[in-house]
Amino acid sequence: MINGNKRPTIYDVARHAGVSITTVSRVLNDPGRVNPETRRKILASIDALGFVPKAEARARAMQKNGRIGVVTPFFTAPSFVQRLRGIATVLSSKNFELVIYPVYSADHLQRYLSTLPLTGNLDGLIVLSLPVNDEEAERLIRHNLPTVLIEYPHPALNCVEIDDVEGGRMAANYLLSKGHRRIAFLGDTDLPEYAIHPVSLRLSGFRQALKEAGIDLPEAFVRLAPYTQEQTRQVAKELLELPEPPTAIFAATDFQALGVLKAARQLGVEVPGQLAVIGFDDLDMAEYADLTTISQHLDESGKLAVEILFAQLESPSRLPRHVKLPLTLIERKTA
Repeated sequence: MINGNKRPTIYDVARHAGVSITTVSRVLNDPGRVNPETRRKILASIDALGFVPKAEARARAMQKNGRIGVVTPFFTAPSFVQRLRGIATVLSSKNFELVIYPVYSADHLQRYLSTLPLTGNLDGLIVLSLPVNDEEAERLIRHNLPTVLIEYPHPALNCVEIDDVEGGRMAANYLLSKGHRRIAFLGDTDLPEYAIHPVSLRLSGFRQALKEAGIDLPEAFVRLAPYTQEQTRQVAKELLELPEPPTAIFAATDFQALGVLKAARQLGVEVPGQLAVIGFDDLDMAEYADLTTISQHLDESGKLAVEILFAQLESPSRLPRHVKLPLTLIERKTA
């Protein structure tokens, strides 16, 4: 507030930031047209003044919109599609519109998290596998935009997450229980700087379990490949053509596990007789391939996020909920 009682206006924000009213308006309505430095300066003025854009119109819009936003990277990756399916299933039964905001860069993410709370176009927000910093979390809370994070927790916001380290441990312990001692890891390299890195956490848990069992994990048995089945197949082929190849491979995603299976098939390596393969995610395609995998209940995480979001919409003052979904090992025919 300014002058004790007066509600700050867009004119006050423009004056405080030293920019035109048009530039402030662009930040609120089309932030991609404003360079990041100017956008940050205007957002700082909005925060300093406690400016709420068109407060009364926003309140009316919130009553009528019925819109939930989802900020997501990798929109076409199977794991994100399944999470979105869980979200959409619940929203459709509640007659709410799903609005997807795909992220292509760190600036793109910052733009969404900075401006979506100000627009009044959404009733709630779900953020998939992307970081939210303290400043962004505070803005979401201050502008009353209920938010749920999936995979990337923040203490001030609702979160649904899994224990990726434990998932890696589960995969290693399962393969060890089957008598394997030459066990390799295959993960992906396509994660940009603005996303979380669950693959590294899964590898960490995998290493820990092998070390506790007294099993060495040679560097030659740790391979990373871009997130495509063809490039995964090539890397898996290199592993299987080593003088002493692994007898088991833990692929950090089901999608890449399918590339491993293809390489084994082309080389005439019998699965699971000569090579055990285990994945992570339990995608729809995993069941069709009879793939042993670690299930992280993707659809359920999306459904739970919406349920938590609606609980906060009904009781805005409730404390944030932090839910850790259990992982389940699904034993099929590849390991």
